[in-house]
Amino acid sequence: MIQRRTLLQSGAAIALGAPAIVGFAQQTVTLKFHTFMSPQSNVWLNMHRAWMEKVEKDSNGRIKFEAYPAMQLGGSPVQLFDQARDGVVDVVWTLPGNTPGRFPRTEVFELPFMMNNAEATSKAFWEYIHTAAAEEYRDVQPVALHVHGPGVFHMRNKLIRTADDLRGSKVRGPTRQITKMLGYLGATPVGMPLPQIPDSLSKGVIDGAVIPWEVVPAVKVHELAKFHSEFDPAGGALYTTTFVMAMNKRKYDSLAPDLKAVIDRNSGIETSGWLGKVQQGGDAAGRKAAVDQGNTIQTISAADAQEFRRKARLVEVEWMQDMDRRGFNGKQLFDTAKALIEKHGKKA
Repeated sequence: MIQRRTLLQSGAAIALGAPAIVGFAQQTVTLKFHTFMSPQSNVWLNMHRAWMEKVEKDSNGRIKFEAYPAMQLGGSPVQLFDQARDGVVDVVWTLPGNTPGRFPRTEVFELPFMMNNAEATSKAFWEYIHTAAAEEYRDVQPVALHVHGPGVFHMRNKLIRTADDLRGSKVRGPTRQITKMLGYLGATPVGMPLPQIPDSLSKGVIDGAVIPWEVVPAVKVHELAKFHSEFDPAGGALYTTTFVMAMNKRKYDSLAPDLKAVIDRNSGIETSGWLGKVQQGGDAAGRKAAVDQGNTIQTISAADAQEFRRKARLVEVEWMQDMDRRGFNGKQLFDTAKALIEKHGKKA
């Protein structure tokens, strides 16, 4: 009788414990996603929201998102990476270049005339980081690492045809390497986050900015700058900017195994390439906004781009020297990035 009662009690305990086991297996979580992009931007609508919706669908609704564009949870764009690291939010999308010098090996992808197309260069960026610079992102769980389409000059009252045309103009750059490039091209470089561009252009704080076409409508640059200079693809892309989508590591580690697998399936080299492709895919609409506004668009030929390349070459040299001083092999890192861009470019 005692044995039977013990067995019954054990069975009851297992039965009572069963809901807890099922409950763990059916865990649901809500993740806070934070970024500086506006809720009307191509990046927010077609990249961030699309990614969140796919994760929610792949998890059968067991991962949900609270979405906060335009720094709605507070802080400044330069604090986003640390917000993910510290668990203030769960997922962020930001520029590593917002904090100059913090991600030095990442900067190779922002050197002048490095990229070919955003999809291929984004895949190269992911592979490069995970083979040559993984510790730069060890404090977070990287979801994606990608770049945007070719950078373009947007000027209030001057058309840029040659590098000499930049002399005396205050031009906004997004990151350390790109502002250095602008200085070597003859401009007076001004570093500032994207959201500050409209006010700075309208008040004359800057005379122009470099951004890709796709973000032009979101910050109304086509209304504030009347002259735009793009580069013929045959001559290469002037520059690109790196981005990271990152998750708080403790939050990622706390997920049930099947939910962690959902995040994993929506992370990595293919997700990085997809984000780059979608972002560059928005360039046509951004360019059309400038055309519809009646603005002037100059295409700098491959031959004329050589002057820009020559003057910007010092940025590349100085970056490699900086890497050498930090104990890395700058030439090797540069060659690795170049080879990966070429490799993925051939596949794209």
